[in-house]
Formats: sequence, structure tokens, C-alpha cells
Amino acid sequence: MIQRNAVLIGAAVMTAILAAAPAAAQGKLEKPAVHIGVGGKAALYYLPLTITERLGYFKDEGLDVEISDFQGGSRSMQALVGGSVDVVAGAYEHTITIQSKGQNIQAFVAQGRYPGFALGIAKPRAAKYQSAKDLKGLKIGVTAPGSGTQTFVAFLLGQHGLKASDVSFIGVGSGAGGAAAVRSGQIDAISNIDPLMTELETAGDVVIVVDTRTTKGTLAVFGSPMPAGTLYTTREFITRNPRTVQALTNAMVRALLWIQAATPEQVVKTVPPEYVRNKDLYMASFTKVREGISPNGLFPKEGVENTLKMLRAFDSSVAGAQVRLDDTYTNRFAEEALRKYKR
Repeated sequence: MIQRNAVLIGAAVMTAILAAAPAAAQGKLEKPAVHIGVGGKAALYYLPLTITERLGYFKDEGLDVEISDFQGGSRSMQALVGGSVDVVAGAYEHTITIQSKGQNIQAFVAQGRYPGFALGIAKPRAAKYQSAKDLKGLKIGVTAPGSGTQTFVAFLLGQHGLKASDVSFIGVGSGAGGAAAVRSGQIDAISNIDPLMTELETAGDVVIVVDTRTTKGTLAVFGSPMPAGTLYTTREFITRNPRTVQALTNAMVRALLWIQAATPEQVVKTVPPEYVRNKDLYMASFTKVREGISPNGLFPKEGVENTLKMLRAFDSSVAGAQVRLDDTYTNRFAEEALRKYKR
């Protein structure tokens, strides 16, 4: 009976979200056509972006959104700095690392509250792994050099007295290329995201040794929630286009609320078919990362502060910089979106 009531409540919440009036931003949008860069769009790390697009929530806000997919988050950040995209769907920590280099970037809606990264050791080497010290000298696959998946490993290495230069990082993407790199022996370990990590784990290709896809795993590594995927852009873009940024946030928050009420089956039916090579595997991956998806688009202050602390522990450019943490994120747009959609 309790389970049946929970299902009915979830269905009612989803009905309310889907039936909500189109959330056209107040006033005319300054820039209806927005170009978003993302590093590995098919990954569950960016599921909220995909759901927003697939359910037409950007269009409901009066936006014409073009999404360009790059190999990893660092590449999409470079596209933003270079001016070829307006907004990036990427890791929150980029807003801190790039500020230390003199760029003013701000995240305005959170997609994830946990990193969602997992570190897997190739099965032949797994028996010898005891701690991150054993990574020394290994070839480690990451989505792209400089991306969050590499930052994650660098942090683990620093906790055990090692440096990033003690390993070799190899960009393998977040899909079939990563799986092939593991299975061919091109890499000894892989730091990546789902559904790839669940695929490799299920197939017995890797043994997961560090996992931040769940509350328990994230707290074990970092001690608090850690903002993960976000939408971020330049401070100048936000200043010039506040209604456009609000429209983007409205659409994303609406998708986050939809995900909270959705079943794995509904998610599978909504994402592009080419994202789902194996339906059961995809649903298992979603179930594993679901609690790490932001429920509301807000940035937790403790997690933001902990991100800076983490970066300062191993990144010399951040450790020696004066970081204006309040400039790296804002909750004002998500708070406004929640007033509209969270009933």
C-alpha cells in the first residue's frame, strides 16, 4: 500500500510539472538563440541537460538552443573562453580554476550535487590495488585532459602524497572509446562517468575502487556534497542577458523536478535511443547515480567551500590565488525558478 501511494504521489508530481504553463521568461529575451557546449552529452552526468532538451523545456522558455558536444569538459570550457559557445554544461570546479587564471566565469544552475565519478582498475591489476598510492606509474583514462575526471584523480593522488605527474593521463572520452581503451589494455585504470562505468563494472572489465556516484561514496572521499555538473558562463554574459539566463535556469530546474519524479523506464524512453545500447544497463546506471542528481538546481554553500579546499590541496595555481568564491556561482536564478515550478 505504501509503495502504491508513493507511485501515485510521484505520478501526481510529474503530471503537475508536465502540465505547467510554458515558463516564458519575464520580458523579451535578450538572446533567444543560445549555443551550449558540453563534454560528453550522452553521459548521465549531463542527463538534466538532455531531459531539458528532449522534453522541449528550452523551447517553452522561448529559447532556440544549439548544443555542441566536445570530448570532455575542458574542451567545452576552452570553447567558452574562445567565444565559440555562449554557455557550458560542465563541472563546477572549472569556475574556480579559470578564475585563478584571470577569467570571470559563474555557474548559475547545478545539475549534480555529487561528482558522479568512479575510479576503476582494470581487472588484471585490481588485486594489487590497496590505495591511491598504487596508481603511481599507471596509465589512467579520463574523459579529456584537464576535465573533472582528471581533477578527481589528482585529488586522490594528493591525499596520498603523490602528484599528477606520477601517472599518465590519457583522454578516452566517455563512451565506446573508453570501453575499448580498457579492454585493449591501452590504459591500466579509468576515471569516468556513467553509463560507461556501470557497463565496465557489470562486464567485469574493471573493479571500482573509489566511487562518488552515491552519498556514501562522496562523503567518504570529500566529507560533504560537491557540486558537479552545472551550467556556467561568463559574468559578462549574465550581466548582459539576465532574462536569457533565467529562461535557461527555468528550463533546467523544471527538468530536475521531472527527474525526481520519473521512473527509470520513463528516463529511458525520453533520452535519445542511441544513448541506450542496453536498456537494463542504462536503467541500472541511472538508478546508481540518481541520488547524485541535484533535486533543485541549488549550490550548497558547504559543497562550494569544500570544492575550493579540494583544489587548493593539489592545484598550485589555485592554492596561490585569491579566489572570490561568491563570484563562481549564484543561486538567484534557481531560487526564482523554484518559486515558479516547485508547488
